[in-house]
Amino acid sequence: MVSIIVPVYNESESIVTVLNDILELKGNFEVIVVDDYSTDGSRSILESMKGIKLISHLKNKGYSNSLKTGIKAAKGEWIIIIDSDETYPVKAIPELLKYIDKYDMVIGARMGSNVNIPILRKPAKWFLSKLGNYIASQKIPDLNSGLRVFRKSLALKFWKLLPERFSFTITMTLAALTNGYDVKYIPIDYYKRKGKSTIHPINDFVGFIKLLFKMSLFFKPLKIFIPFSIFIFLMGIIIAIVGLLIFDKLLDVTFVMITLSAVQIFIFGLIAEIIVRK
Repeated sequence: MVSIIVPVYNESESIVTVLNDILELKGNFEVIVVDDYSTDGSRSILESMKGIKLISHLKNKGYSNSLKTGIKAAKGEWIIIIDSDETYPVKAIPELLKYIDKYDMVIGARMGSNVNIPILRKPAKWFLSKLGNYIASQKIPDLNSGLRVFRKSLALKFWKLLPERFSFTITMTLAALTNGYDVKYIPIDYYKRKGKSTIHPINDFVGFIKLLFKMSLFFKPLKIFIPFSIFIFLMGIIIAIVGLLIFDKLLDVTFVMITLSAVQIFIFGLIAEIIVRK
C-alpha cells in the first residue's frame, strides 16, 4: 500500500480539485488529509468528501507537523506527499512510483516545461540550492520540492530531526543524501498556486539558512568548521600584516590568540565529524 498525505491549511479554492485528481489514480492508495486548523471553510469541505481519511489539528501546528501527523497514521510502506494548492501535478505521481523498487526516495524536481516560481523567490531559492549542494557534496536539482515519494522507514529513522514547522522537505533531502540513501529526481511542472501563500519570504529564508547549517552540523560538520577556521586564520594573518605596516611591529599576542582559535575550531570540527561517523 502507498499512503498519500495531503497537508491542508486554508486551501478551500483548490482542495477539491487536488483530492478528486488523487482519488482518480489507479492503485492501492490510502489518502490521508491533515487539516491544520483551517479557518476558511476547508475543514467543512473535507468532512463532506468520501474516500479520504481526515485528521484535524486542534490548533495550527505548521506544514512539517501536518506531514508528521500523516506519516504517523499511514499504513503504507511508501509515503507520497503533495501540496493542496494545485501547484504540483497529481498526474506525475505514477511516474514517481515507477522507481521505488530501486530508490529510497523519488523527488519531483521542478524542472519541467511549465514552472511558475515567483520571481521574488528565485534569488533565495538559488542561494539555498547552492548551500545545499555544498553540504551534500553533489548537485541537488530541487532541494525542497513538496512532491515526493519515500519509504516510511526513512522518515522514521530521522524522525527526531524532522522539524515541527519547516522545512520537512529540506531535512528529508539532506538526511537522505548525506547518509548514502539512493535518491532519484524526476522533472515535473510547477503551476501557479490557487489562493494565498502562507510563506513569509524574509523570516522563512532566515529559517531555511539556520536549518541548512543545523543539518550540516548533524551530518557534515567539517563543511562548517573548516571554512570558519580558515576564515579566522586569515583574519589573524591580516591583523599581523596590518600591525607590521601601520604600527611597525608584529601584534604577536593577538596573532597567536587568533591562530589558536582557528586551530581549536578545526579540532572541534574533527571531533564532531568523529561523533557523527560513530
